Amino acid sequence: MRISFPSVWALGVLCAALAAQAAPAYRQVEAQEVRARGGIGHTMAKINAGQDVTVAYLGGSITAMNGWRNKTTEWLRATYPRASFKEVHAAIGGTGSDLGVFRLGRDVLAHHPDLLFVEFATNDGGTPPEQIWCSMEGIVRQTWRQDPRTDIIFTYTITTAFTNDYCKGLCNRSASAMELLADHYAIPSINFGPRVAALINANKLVMDAKVIETAVPKESADRDRLIRERIAADPRLLFANDGVHPRDEGHDLYKASIIEGLTKMKAMPPADHVSKLAVPFVADHWEAAKMVPITRAMLSGEWTALPPEDGKQKAFGARMGQIWTAEKPGSALRFRFKGRVAKLYDLLGPDGGQVVITVNGQRGTKPVPRFDSYCTYHRIATLGAVWGGEDPEQVHDVTVEIHPEQPDRKSVAFRLKNPDVELKTPKFQGTRVWISQLMLIGDVVE
Repeated sequence: MRISFPSVWALGVLCAALAAQAAPAYRQVEAQEVRARGGIGHTMAKINAGQDVTVAYLGGSITAMNGWRNKTTEWLRATYPRASFKEVHAAIGGTGSDLGVFRLGRDVLAHHPDLLFVEFATNDGGTPPEQIWCSMEGIVRQTWRQDPRTDIIFTYTITTAFTNDYCKGLCNRSASAMELLADHYAIPSINFGPRVAALINANKLVMDAKVIETAVPKESADRDRLIRERIAADPRLLFANDGVHPRDEGHDLYKASIIEGLTKMKAMPPADHVSKLAVPFVADHWEAAKMVPITRAMLSGEWTALPPEDGKQKAFGARMGQIWTAEKPGSALRFRFKGRVAKLYDLLGPDGGQVVITVNGQRGTKPVPRFDSYCTYHRIATLGAVWGGEDPEQVHDVTVEIHPEQPDRKSVAFRLKNPDVELKTPKFQGTRVWISQLMLIGDVVE
């Protein structure tokens, strides 16, 4: 029987819809330095025309540090002097794609990027693939919904924890999950792992300075000097001091991978990103993720809006907006929203307290500390309140209340020179909480 073209089209739509409904299956992916896929043709057209080009970098601390990010921008400027490049630094240390999808609009899309690098493989390293797909797909769909001419590149960093996989020619779990999503949307990817792994396999690179440090006995006199001398004498490239954050030599390897990828993509034509939005990869993607400022009406107790001259408002306000703080037990944030997910954009710190979360009358059994083993300083974090509700029409009543007891500070002791003394100082005392935005998949109900 002869099938007409309209019938073929209808069959294709039906098959696509069925494919979208079926949950994708995770599998480990072979590691490849560059997968050009749909390329970055829109960006290259502007570069070749000598126009203004905005390049945004969304990621964690490896992107936030001076390294592959600014080296890439410098290479673009040197390689294409006719074009003008603006860099948007949108990386925050210690955060993954689950925050990135909520802050994308404020930190990235407000700058109308032509090219967006997304780097979350390290900080999403322990995240289940299903959650990675929700947040990473949300980043993709939000970006192309605003401007389908924006090109996206996924980049994958390597840490000591990932080397077993990469030295076998495989992506680690988070990068594999992202590669499956990149296949669906024809998003190019540049993987930093294979280049580093090749040097490890050839015994030309050491991932972590601790490998060298352990060869120097702890009781050695002038141990620091001996370690420096051993590092200088070792013919192998030392990638990172901590096995995660590359030294300058490590970032040069990342830059080499970037150059390889951008060079392979430079002659590719612009891709049609609009049509890619027709069929989602997962049904519960977070395209609708957004931030909503906390208002005075949501707060009870003794909350203060940090003034512009406050040190934390200066340090974090550009990312977080207006920050509210309180330390008196019982001070609370309360809001109602209709939707599936609610989190708070907040700070952790050495004097951070604890909160108790109540959702729809169900009080949490344990207080949630706003302090952890890294808290010798203050940093941006998120606090989950409602997670994964299946009914987008359900209204949730949420209260976050300051608990009267401080969290246990012992987890940070190993970072201190004299923990018995330092943990008793005012720096590590308090029940203070800092909050700024609601992070919602849904809408506030007044």
